[in-house]
Amino acid sequence: MEIRPIFSALMRSKVALVLIGLQIALTLAIVCNALFIINQRIDKMGRPSGMNEADTFMVSSLGFGANYDVKTAMDEDAALIRSLPGVAAAAPILTAPMTGSGWSQGINLNTTQKNSDVGVALYFVDEHGIDTYGVKLVAGRNFTASEIEYREPRSNGWPPVTLLTRTLAERLWPGENPLGKQFYFDQEKPPITVIGIIERMVMPWPNITGRGGDTNTFEYSMLVPQKLPYGTLSRYLVRAEPGRVSEVMKTVEAKLAESNKSRIVRDARPMTKVRAEIYQNDRAMLIVLVAVILALLTITALGIVGMASFWVTQRTKQIGTRRALGATRGNILRYFMTENLVITTIGLVVGAVLTYGVNLWLVQAYAAQRLPVIYLVCGMLALWLIGQLAVFGPATRAARVPPAVATRSV
Repeated sequence: MEIRPIFSALMRSKVALVLIGLQIALTLAIVCNALFIINQRIDKMGRPSGMNEADTFMVSSLGFGANYDVKTAMDEDAALIRSLPGVAAAAPILTAPMTGSGWSQGINLNTTQKNSDVGVALYFVDEHGIDTYGVKLVAGRNFTASEIEYREPRSNGWPPVTLLTRTLAERLWPGENPLGKQFYFDQEKPPITVIGIIERMVMPWPNITGRGGDTNTFEYSMLVPQKLPYGTLSRYLVRAEPGRVSEVMKTVEAKLAESNKSRIVRDARPMTKVRAEIYQNDRAMLIVLVAVILALLTITALGIVGMASFWVTQRTKQIGTRRALGATRGNILRYFMTENLVITTIGLVVGAVLTYGVNLWLVQAYAAQRLPVIYLVCGMLALWLIGQLAVFGPATRAARVPPAVATRSV
């Protein structure tokens, strides 16, 4: 089929051509970038924390009264919880992955380094911390009971040993054995020695971003052998036996409340709920973006249907004349399908430029990632298909116009 007659016909309807072309271009730009954002959010929400979330929950205790001793309460509570049926492990903690709150610190590798370029999340634990979090020790050793200490309020000292995530160790000492390596939180204090490496444990802040595009920042965490009450508030992490989280959580709440009347037991939450809460805004964004994509695709398809239907109605006599001159139904159908393909292609060429223009703006304004070409290719193929499906109905109606229409007067 010759393309020249198609272009000649389109030039007689420039306004419709421009409007539909721009609609297709905008749809491509928005859909491709929205799908990329959706995929990034899904990956983000699915990142493993490194801990056993399915069987673990947190519970807090807030003491009141002048005689409440939070240190004694933490020791007694931990021992009580560990003695309960269904409890696999328990430890006093400050925070946990995905809670959105915690303690971060900059690392220096020597005493002359002025500014730290590596920030880490600190998890304060006792010797039961590894087992309670459910993280895997891949090298070195765990803390011993003699290495655990209480961190006093306003203290600026640090314990002499720590455990790092493997990702953090590789960042600090690439290609080297990190065991026995030392670093500083405070260059005026003694160095801290690495005694063990855990496989993975993410930061409490899911939206943390690294400097210079460092995508591994989220896994820069370490375990510190200290118990850290916050005033009279203490928090415990409990890992239940598989399948017994709800049962054990109720038991722990009740037993803690019975054991000491000078406190309030509250905020018992399974880690699965913690994950759901921290990512609820991301899920809401996904729903909005999916709705926007579906709305844009629907509006674009309806626009193509409306334009094609208008042109079929406008050209009815011309179609009848072509039929009278020997054009088959297939010829008429192919004509309108090809015409739509030309319009869609023009719109997609403009849309491809606009797509990367929008992505460049997102990269500069929000530190987003570059859009992979596969999203553009898939978006163009999808809109080509949608365009052909949308025009098929009007094109089929045009193909049914009988030759006798050419002889009718308007």
